[in-house]
Amino acid sequence: MKNKNIKAHLALLGANIIYGANFLIAKGLMPNYFKPSALVLLRVIAAGLLFWIVKQFVKEKIEKKDFKLLAFCGLFGISTNMLLFFHGLSLTSPIDASIIMTTTPVIVLILSAFLLKERITTNKYLGIILGGIGAVFLILYGKTSEGTSSFLGNLFVFLNACSYGLYLVLVKPLMKKYKAITVISWVFLFGLIFIIPFGISDLATIDFSTFTTNTYLALTFVIIGTTFLTYLFNIYALSHVPPSVNGSYIYLQPVLSFIIVSIYAFAFGHEEYSQDINLIKILSCFMVILGVFMISKKPKIKLT
Repeated sequence: MKNKNIKAHLALLGANIIYGANFLIAKGLMPNYFKPSALVLLRVIAAGLLFWIVKQFVKEKIEKKDFKLLAFCGLFGISTNMLLFFHGLSLTSPIDASIIMTTTPVIVLILSAFLLKERITTNKYLGIILGGIGAVFLILYGKTSEGTSSFLGNLFVFLNACSYGLYLVLVKPLMKKYKAITVISWVFLFGLIFIIPFGISDLATIDFSTFTTNTYLALTFVIIGTTFLTYLFNIYALSHVPPSVNGSYIYLQPVLSFIIVSIYAFAFGHEEYSQDINLIKILSCFMVILGVFMISKKPKIKLT
């Protein structure tokens, strides 16, 4: 049991290292090699195909009444989520994007209160306010900051976090009813249907003759690593540790992004990223993470 617990934490660490690196690696592919919509379409096609291959080993049927909810999950969890994220990332700093994405648990809590009527404690209200201030401050700061930050890009990433948060709330009853691989396979299929109109024309503009070995490696990382492997790592971890432990690893993403961008900027001489690291962003990051910690913390049980 202890060995499996260690492996679960290693899986979560691996998933979040991939997430942290993805902010910089995916940005490096846009716009020189891919338009954001084309990269999203390729990612969903390839990862969706991999999920359906695995799905062939799981024989499970979906009830007709649940297809409508699966379609909404595909709309918000795949197409809207990914299109907003990659368009936002192409415009803004990887550090900004990684910080803003940690607001997802805050958004999930707010939406759960409205849609699932879940109770919000005083501590969680304070966490929502603190995390919200940090996120809004960072988004607005993108208007005036130097480096690769952008107000529009930050706004897109925040809307992406909202879309993904809505997906997590909508998919919750489906995850309780069906196996995870069944749900995610159908969600990706519906997501692909919604993405095709946005990405098909951009896909035709890709000039593969300009690709280097590094381009193909980065593309493989984005498609296989950040979509397929992270999903498998998270599913494995959830079978051995509580969801709260899984969620706490989101704190690592901005930290890892800071480290990776710092190495890229200062060790490899990419000066455009050196200005992305400053006190304002560190403080914003601290506020968001503290807010998420407050809403994630379980209340103490009073003994009588």
